Amino acid sequence: MGPRGAARLALGLAMALGAAALGLRDRVRHRVPRGGGGGGGGDGVAVAGGEACGGLRGVPAALGNNTHQCVFDDLSGSVSLSWVGDNTGVILVLTTFQVPLVIMSFGQSKLYRSEDYGKTFKDITSLINNTFIRTEFGMAIGPENSGKVILTGDVSGSSRGGRIFRSSDFAKNFVQTDLPFHPLVQITYHPQNSDCLLALSTENGLWVSRDFGEKWEEIHKAVCLAKWGANDTIFFTTYLNNSCKADLGLLELKKTSDFGKAFKVIGTKIYSFGLGGRFLFASVMTEKGTTRRIHVSLDQGETWNMAQLPSVGHEQFYSILAANDDLVFMHVDEPGDTGFGTIYTSDDRGIVYSKSLERHLYTTTGGETDFTNVTSLRGIYITSVLSEDNSIQSVITFDRGGEWVPLRKPKNTTCDSTARSREECSLHIHASYSISQKLNVPMAPLSEPNAVGIVIAHGSVGGAISVMSPDVYISDDGGYTWARMLEGPHHYAILDSGGLIVAIEHTSQPVNVIEFSTDEGQCWYKYAFSKDPIFFTGLASEPGARSMNVSIWGFRGNFLSRKWVSYTIDFSELLSRTCEDKDYTIWLAHSSDPSDPSDGCILGYKEQYRRLRKSSVCQNGRDYMVTKQPSVCPCTLEDFLCDFGYYRPENQSVCVEQPELKGHDLEFCLYGRRELLKTSGYRKIPGDKCLGGESPSRKETDMKKKCTSNFLNPSQLAASTSSTPIILAVVAVLLVTAVAGVLLVKKYVCGGRFLVHRYSVLRQHAEANGVEGMDALDAGTPAGKGGYHDDSDEDLLE
Repeated sequence: MGPRGAARLALGLAMALGAAALGLRDRVRHRVPRGGGGGGGGDGVAVAGGEACGGLRGVPAALGNNTHQCVFDDLSGSVSLSWVGDNTGVILVLTTFQVPLVIMSFGQSKLYRSEDYGKTFKDITSLINNTFIRTEFGMAIGPENSGKVILTGDVSGSSRGGRIFRSSDFAKNFVQTDLPFHPLVQITYHPQNSDCLLALSTENGLWVSRDFGEKWEEIHKAVCLAKWGANDTIFFTTYLNNSCKADLGLLELKKTSDFGKAFKVIGTKIYSFGLGGRFLFASVMTEKGTTRRIHVSLDQGETWNMAQLPSVGHEQFYSILAANDDLVFMHVDEPGDTGFGTIYTSDDRGIVYSKSLERHLYTTTGGETDFTNVTSLRGIYITSVLSEDNSIQSVITFDRGGEWVPLRKPKNTTCDSTARSREECSLHIHASYSISQKLNVPMAPLSEPNAVGIVIAHGSVGGAISVMSPDVYISDDGGYTWARMLEGPHHYAILDSGGLIVAIEHTSQPVNVIEFSTDEGQCWYKYAFSKDPIFFTGLASEPGARSMNVSIWGFRGNFLSRKWVSYTIDFSELLSRTCEDKDYTIWLAHSSDPSDPSDGCILGYKEQYRRLRKSSVCQNGRDYMVTKQPSVCPCTLEDFLCDFGYYRPENQSVCVEQPELKGHDLEFCLYGRRELLKTSGYRKIPGDKCLGGESPSRKETDMKKKCTSNFLNPSQLAASTSSTPIILAVVAVLLVTAVAGVLLVKKYVCGGRFLVHRYSVLRQHAEANGVEGMDALDAGTPAGKGGYHDDSDEDLLE
């Protein structure tokens, strides 16, 4: 991540009723960036609530015969791990040791390969000619099951170009290829065709390959940023005079759909651009050259509309928290260094936004937000708000931002002293902000799409998030109800589509015990995977949560004699029986009152899932598919968001006019026309499928007046000033570090008064660290958003 990548973080401790609560007082600049007892071996068990569990026998024998140790006998400071393909069992491990010298640095890499999910590894360093691999580029793994891998080697500064090692057979063999350029960032694959590659050079050339990197062609010079679009489209910005930085704000946005045979200019005076869901975003400089406006296109840049967003001041920022094909969650910072802002949600065109949540914790541009998408059930998000007393509290929405409520207090728990009552309080979740503040929180909340309803997170029970060491809580219904799962902080992973959960205690002491549960965290078994403890560094399981294998990584010895070691445990023999129909039950999602005809209706429809019974001790297997039966519901007010200019007061379902806009007509641009918005204050939530019932009306009267911006017209291109552009992209379930640019939006409200809006840029999850203005590439959990930048006008989109 470049030095402009993040910003000012906020750190504060608020004392609430005698307890230490995590809070926010002031903001400072920073540069850069219950688990059961029981005997070891597994037959001794206990449940979090204290009930004895004994349904699983023979644990030591079943797991002892299926625990595999690997020792990596090399002096290395770091280990990188990547899975190659899905359900292939192939893992690549890259160890690196680097010593910085005065003029240059000395480094050594070793590459290991496993084809049995990490049970055994083979040293294949000779396949890359013992070349030192540039870890900042990571291991570029091809999409789907292409089996393609690209490693970028380190070459001397005097060479004509860079060097890559390519494999198309799941890393069984590598071909060395010398490049006619030095790559600036990691080479990117075409999303659907892994033979097609895209690269930027250190001299700002845009290079493409259509034969998996064997031959390369430079299709354009002076390129700042490039992205794959739909089909074979490539979007990119170019500078005209000096450089990306010097020409900031006067870049051209171009596209090609035939790998450089023909180009089309689709925007000028561009500051940055990006892709989010089906939306193409561009920030454009105005005539004065001091402000920018964000434009949105739904047809790959052929036509544009200006996004309509509430007004923000000079010291504020925007951040896109999540985006898909029909909805954008937008954070708008409050004036001043408050550490919070307001979340707005868009319509399905990405143009009109309405208020969803006030006092949303987001410390600053590039700071941390706890906004989390619960992927195990649709429509659910968890985040944190900053209360009036500066304490931090968790809230959850089950309808994509329509309403936010506190998390229910888990059963059989007592409120801590941050609460005013020992019985009336709620659960508060630790996420990215707590991790950034160096609290004893090793992992962010975890959910998986194929582990229906399961959410695991660190938290505390009280009036606010506590700075005391947290426990681990689990929900089996998407966040409606919670139970304490493990005492104290842990690392955890979901296996076998939720049929198996594993955890290891987070401690500074060496460990040799793993805990696991086959009933969604009710009963926990302990298993000693090694006689000699190791300094634990992390759990690794195949992405997708379908595997029955988990690897425990760590090291033994001191700095000079340290050896990396992994223990891979295969649970297949322990859970050897394949689940049958009798092991499953029908479960209605979002259900709270079975006697209510609308019970389970969220976003206009109900869903009944086929779920594994907690009492069933069996294996879902890799072929397990989530099955659900939807049914449409009649519409109610809950199926509608408040329209622009309206909001829902706390604990109310009715939308009321915002005071500052009350009595005014709302004039805005839509589809290239200036229109007068007549509205009852409601609009249907994007993706809502309800039919009939209550249906508040919305009327848009076309005034037949053109109001499209001419800032994207190539004929309006003026002379230069530019900079490294920033990318907008969609966030997947995991959030990563980002670099941002100011995007300013012109909006017509209350008789045509100009209001300045800020916008920001999304970052896409990938596999290696980028550079300023480029993709931040990471193959793991969200990276820390450290870094410093002194431009308070910058916005961040994650």
